[in-house]
Amino acid sequence: MVLQERRDGETIDSLLKKFKRGVKREGILPRLREKEFFEKPSDKKKRDKKAAARRTKIQQKADEL
Repeated sequence: MVLQERRDGETIDSLLKKFKRGVKREGILPRLREKEFFEKPSDKKKRDKKAAARRTKIQQKADEL
């Protein structure tokens, strides 16, 4: 969980910026989007398999160079 304490003389804008940076660093938004809707286990396996194939293809192209 991201917690930001306000220091003396700190503006709301800078505090919000720090909070957003912390949320991004912790990876909260992608996890939230992933869990927003139920995904059947078979669909999750298909998605993971596609991602693995994509990573393999990119790695093979990088190895060719």
